Amino acid sequence: MATKAAISENPQKSGRFSIDETIGRDSAVLSGQLQVLFEKLFSPTSKKSLRRFSSREAASLLGVTDSYVRHIATQEDEVTSEKSATGKRTFSLDEVNTIRQVLGRTKPAYLPGRRETDHLQVIAVTNFKGGSGKTTTAIHLAQYLALRGYRVLALDLDPQASMSAMLGFQPEFDVNDNETLYGAIRYDANRRPVTEIVRQTYFPGLDLIPGNLELHEFEHDTPRALAARDSADTDMFFMRVGAALLDIQDDYDVVVIDCPPTLGFLTLSALCAATSVLITVHPQMLDVASMNQFLSMTSDLLNVVKGAGGNLDYDWMGYLITRYEPNDGPQAQIVAFLRSLFGDRVLTSMMVKSTAVSDAGLSKQTIYEAGRETMHRQTYDRAVESMDNVNSEVEALIRKAWGRS
Repeated sequence: MATKAAISENPQKSGRFSIDETIGRDSAVLSGQLQVLFEKLFSPTSKKSLRRFSSREAASLLGVTDSYVRHIATQEDEVTSEKSATGKRTFSLDEVNTIRQVLGRTKPAYLPGRRETDHLQVIAVTNFKGGSGKTTTAIHLAQYLALRGYRVLALDLDPQASMSAMLGFQPEFDVNDNETLYGAIRYDANRRPVTEIVRQTYFPGLDLIPGNLELHEFEHDTPRALAARDSADTDMFFMRVGAALLDIQDDYDVVVIDCPPTLGFLTLSALCAATSVLITVHPQMLDVASMNQFLSMTSDLLNVVKGAGGNLDYDWMGYLITRYEPNDGPQAQIVAFLRSLFGDRVLTSMMVKSTAVSDAGLSKQTIYEAGRETMHRQTYDRAVESMDNVNSEVEALIRKAWGRS
């Protein structure tokens, strides 16, 4: 009979193999090739950068006319721009924000961020069904708000860390031990200030707390801490994310949390830190049935957390239909079904399934980063319109929570 060593060394010959060793080898091979691919897309000496915007795009971001943007660019000394080969002005997002500040001197409405009496908005984007568009929703919402002048923190609590990768930090190579939020919420003496974990991104106005597999440690540590009860706050695991955010709340207007695709201690703590919740829903019957289980389990667990002192007072809660195909009859029926049950908690706008979003993702870009010239223009315009409609509806909910029209 062959030994285990022989089996694991020659799985094809024996027909049997050691699963842990095979998975380990596959992981190592895949990790290496991902690094090669990443270096092809972005060389080790370069960083992701945000494209420049035409005067027309800048005007759209600011809510003014194209001609007014060009007028300000020529009249205000502090406003800089560049001219393309065809003589047209282009602006970086920093330059757009400078114009925003100029406009805000005479009309504060051009500055959309928090006022002194406004509380930090913490939006938890969640669902534990894979493929619901959770991370796509979170990253586009964070970038949309930053484009419009809000100070935004993206908090990646998903161990898969797709949000971090999209924002230029590869979790396997750029995020080391104690450099995720786990470092600020862990139970031992290695806990560190959250201010040391926040990273600036290439996207002006958008900072990131990155994620990686280290976040799983919180799920393992919490039961041990609860069992040991060796400190006064070990049973308050659900307050740890919120407590960490308190240290940086004055630095941001909005925090967008990409929650884990599981209903564990980390998700519960994120939900307790949130002021609002956005649940993504793919309009397929299996996904809706899965969401039903998610809602039931979440309600039961949060009820226990509430009884232990957790704060669950939200400004708003919404269901966002994602990956919607307008010509799909069964999807339309499911959307109508959900609206009949949940009313206006289902957002009016829906995230339409688009090849433009997936095409942009191939080069680790969002639809807001990809230029209109990089793909079929009608496809691009439809994707941006759909994304803008969703995010502007969320922005309206934020502003309503602050008491603004």
